Formats: sequence, structure tokens, C-alpha cells
Amino acid sequence: MDAEEQRVLGVLLEKQVTVPASYPMTPAAVRTGCNQSSSREPVVDYDEPLVEAVLKRLKEKGLTRVVWADTGRRTLKHHQLLDEVLDYSAAERALLTVLLLRGPQSAGELRTRTDRLYPFDDRGQVEQHLREMASRPEPWVRELPRPSGRQDVRWVHLLGDPAAAAPETASAAPTVDRDTVIAGGAEARDAKVRASYDAIAAAYAEALTGELPALPFERWLLDRVAADADGGPVVEVGCGPGHVTAHLAEAGADATGLDLSPGMVEQARSRYPDGVYETGDLRRLMRPTSAPGWSAVLAWYSLIHSAASELPDAIGALTRPLLPGGLLVLAMHTGDAVRHLDAWFDVPVDLDFVLHDRAQVVALVEAAGLVDVEWYVRGPVASRGETTQRLYVVARRPPA
Repeated sequence: MDAEEQRVLGVLLEKQVTVPASYPMTPAAVRTGCNQSSSREPVVDYDEPLVEAVLKRLKEKGLTRVVWADTGRRTLKHHQLLDEVLDYSAAERALLTVLLLRGPQSAGELRTRTDRLYPFDDRGQVEQHLREMASRPEPWVRELPRPSGRQDVRWVHLLGDPAAAAPETASAAPTVDRDTVIAGGAEARDAKVRASYDAIAAAYAEALTGELPALPFERWLLDRVAADADGGPVVEVGCGPGHVTAHLAEAGADATGLDLSPGMVEQARSRYPDGVYETGDLRRLMRPTSAPGWSAVLAWYSLIHSAASELPDAIGALTRPLLPGGLLVLAMHTGDAVRHLDAWFDVPVDLDFVLHDRAQVVALVEAAGLVDVEWYVRGPVASRGETTQRLYVVARRPPA
């Protein structure tokens, strides 16, 4: 298959699972799926005549067939036949779908990006399926050589020319496996995060509790959240030394801070004794005792140590206790890297910082059922010693 055929077939495979109510698909729907700006690499701009021509070529190759709509107007729709051509499992189907849509990827990326298609337990399970697919008499995938500067091994499908669908260039930035942070298990990572922040709590609080006056965008966003909450309960998960929660309270919100690190909670309570600060895990966020849900939930740089594959569950956990119409606000570093620190504020630590992909985060927020999704990216403030771009996502739980 050429690049256009790969994209169209990948869309049919994906949408059959993710939106079965609208499958089989009209050419117009296939075109929309091909031209998505998220979950597609590269982003394309196909017109409908091109999509119709590609569907015809796939039909001639025995990879699609035309069917009539069961109800309503007699509309021609298209159904993929790869399920009948290849004897694959649901897991293998999911991997091939994402490889068709996004080109070469690592096992960690594939685990994250197949979340809506098949629930892999971990990266190791993905790698096992990839090895089995590569060892078939007629392989479906193969492992790419690791070029200089690339941090992980990537896999490519063999159903066509993958380079045509996602060409590699000498200047292309190396991909990063954002699941490496939980290679030793999520519990081990959590223990490192808790111990590291406990160790630096006092120095961290001294350095950062006065930062908001120099951050006008962040102040604008926090004031907007407090105004939207209109006195309702607001929680900041991963509150650190408490200054963001305190700002929300000063702006009129009924604000609570929650943090995994007891040392950070101690700092917050001592610096803002009129505030409410508790030790807790954002993945088990409960509803407030004073209301049936939170008017706003803020994860303010609290997902920066999370693997990419953990984001769907984390976003779900933050969304569930929101009131209808309530806001979810995410703040994080964005980019294509995982950075390690073994010392911070002259204190030994063991921390990995994940720079999350903007498009993936926005897509996950939309997949969680949130609406009115906005996102902002600002560059690093050199005077503060920042070296990363910052991503802010604001979304609303649909009104009841």
C-alpha cells in the first residue's frame, strides 16, 4: 500500500472500534478521519475526490468493500476487509492500526496510543506481541535499527512502504519513550517522588512560593478559575508548598490543596495556616464533603512525573469528581524528552521529569468526555532559568 492507502485503511480500522455507531463509513467521514490534526503523523489535507479514488484502489486490492446504509437514505459506505485477510488477534490489530496511522513508533508509544483500541497491561506485553508479529513466516512488523541520538527502539509495519506515510528526515527530532519512568514499576516511581520532594520541601518552598507575581499568564488563568467556581469548592492536586492553592483562596475560591509528599503538606500548612492542605493521591481523588462535586480540579504541574500511559487513568480520576459544568485545569511541561535529576537545590534526589506531548494530552482530555477544550503553550521565561515550554489545558465537564 502507498501512503494514502495506509492512511485510509488505518482510519477504517480505527473508527470501526472507536465509533462503531457511524461505521461503515462514507467517503466524507473517511476524509475527516484522515485529516485529523491529532493521532495522525503526518497531518494531511485530503479532499473527497482523492479519498474516493483511494477507496477504489483499496477495493481493487481486496481490502475494502462497498455496502449500503441499513437505514435512512441509501448511502454508499465503506467497510475494511483486513480482518478477513490477516489472521490477527485484537491486540495485533490495534498495533497495526496505530502503525498505519502514525508510522514508526516505540513500544511505549504504541501502548499509550492504542489505549482506545486494546487495553495492553504494560509495555512488555506490547513488545511480546510485536516480536510474535515480526517472527511470522511473512512478518507484519520489524524492528528498526536504533540511530545515533535516539533513545529507544522503534517498530514499523510491513503492510506497505511506511517511509511514504511518515518519512524520516535527518533533522527529525528523536522520539522519546515516556513510559521509561515506570520501568521499575509505578510504586517504585511513587516512592522516589515522595522521598525526593520530602527531602527538598523546605528549599523548594523558599524558592517558589513567591513566583506568581512574576507570572502574569498563570495569575490570569488562576483568577479565571476562581471566578468560574463562584465560591464553590476547588482542589489543587499536587499542591506542593501551597502557594497556588492560597492564591485561589485569595481570589475567592473555597480552595483545598492535596499532595503526595507529607513534607510539602507540612510546608503548606506552616506557610498558609488558614488554608486546608491534606496528604493524598490524585489518582484516588474523592468528592468534597461540602458539595456533590468539585467546581474545579487543578493538576498544576502534578503529572510531570507520570508516564504517558498513565495519563488516561489520571485524567479520568480527576474528571469523575467534577460537578457538571466544572473545570479541569492541567499545567505541565511539554516537549519530546524525559529529563533526570539526581540533585535539586543541592539535595540528592531521584526524579524523572516527563515532557508530555501537547496533541496527546489534548486528545486524552477530549476522550475523557470533556468539552470546551482550550490549550495554551508559552515559552520558557529565561530570567527564571526555565528551559521548557509550558502547556496549560482548560476543559469543562458537560452540564447535566
